[in-house]
Amino acid sequence: MAWIQINTVVQEAIAEPLSDAFMEANAASVTFEDAKDQPIYEPEIGTTPIWGNTKVIGLFDADVDSKAIIEMLVQMVPELKTTQFKVEQLEDKDWIRAWMDQFKPMLFGKNLWIVPSWTEAPQPDAVNLYLDPGMAFGTGTHPTTSLCLTWLDHNAPKDLSVIDYGCGSGILALAAQKLGAKTVSGTDIDPQAITASIENAKRNNETIPFALVKDFNAEPADVIVANILAGPLKELSSEFDRLLKPGGTLTLSGLLATQADELIQHYQSIGITLDTFETKEEWGLLSGKKQV
Repeated sequence: MAWIQINTVVQEAIAEPLSDAFMEANAASVTFEDAKDQPIYEPEIGTTPIWGNTKVIGLFDADVDSKAIIEMLVQMVPELKTTQFKVEQLEDKDWIRAWMDQFKPMLFGKNLWIVPSWTEAPQPDAVNLYLDPGMAFGTGTHPTTSLCLTWLDHNAPKDLSVIDYGCGSGILALAAQKLGAKTVSGTDIDPQAITASIENAKRNNETIPFALVKDFNAEPADVIVANILAGPLKELSSEFDRLLKPGGTLTLSGLLATQADELIQHYQSIGITLDTFETKEEWGLLSGKKQV
């Protein structure tokens, strides 16, 4: 099936209204792209990151009347002009197959593999976690997820209790369970994340209790892994202290490497010494023990 893209670059305030207009015009999908290489490292929780200059792209069947669609978009978003839109023909190919081909099995540490469900495990006798890219954050491709998975492989929580706080796709909870944890539980503020985590557990023939933060009633654990953002990691310190056993291990990621010192000092003040610091690209991971 042939497709076209209709796109334009707009200011931040126009991006969401234009996205809504594209959907009203029956776009198959709408995508936001950074138009000026302006990375957003730490958006507010619960928000969709939008750049100051955002390229908004609507995908349509190639048979549509693109001129009529653009005129409709301008009527719904009067700040725009018809002349600023571009129409691009896309190559006619199997887009689902092309998307799937982007994702290959990934090795973390020495023995932990993340394997898309449509591929064969490169090492059947290794620890293989089957996980498909989806709507919830966390498939191993982001540096912070990679740091956490590698840390779990190097520090397998065999016979220990583990909490995955901010579970996203459930990837860290599942990795901990497959690496021999005695018990694992996970929590998140996003209902989509809980749904995705439960489905991923089923796909891997694992049973893990995932619950929204408001319903999370886990006992203190030997290990807490939290891959969130620096702001929430600081705000949640008292909760992590409550949920971590004396002598337990806390591992934090989702922070920029430049934010590590502030978090180290903050956690030291409540009796948790984060003395392991690892980095990948501009991101960091901290890990350490709670005082006995």
